[in-house]
Amino acid sequence: MFRPLMAIAAAALAASPSIAATYSANPIAPANPRIITRNIVWHCGPAACQGATEESRPAVLCQSLAKRAGRLESFIVPAPNNPFRTCNMRKGRPI
Repeated sequence: MFRPLMAIAAAALAASPSIAATYSANPIAPANPRIITRNIVWHCGPAACQGATEESRPAVLCQSLAKRAGRLESFIVPAPNNPFRTCNMRKGRPI
C-alpha cells in the first residue's frame, strides 16, 4: 500500500530542480560587464554585479570575484552568515 506512494514521492523529488542562490556584489572600481569565475558567471552593471549558482560556498564566490573585479564594497548572500569580512582578504592580508 505504501510502496506506490513512496515511489511517486521519490520520483517527484528526483525530478524537481534545485534552486540556485542569487548573489550580489558592489565592486569599489567599475568592473567588466561579464566576469567568469570558477563556479559562477557574474553580470555587472554600473551599480552592482549579480550571479546565481548552487555550486560553491559564499566565501569562495566572494573571494574569486574580488580577485577578478578588485576590492568589493559589499557582498550580499541569501543566507544568515555573510562572509564579506574575509572576502577582501587573501592569506590574512587585504587584496
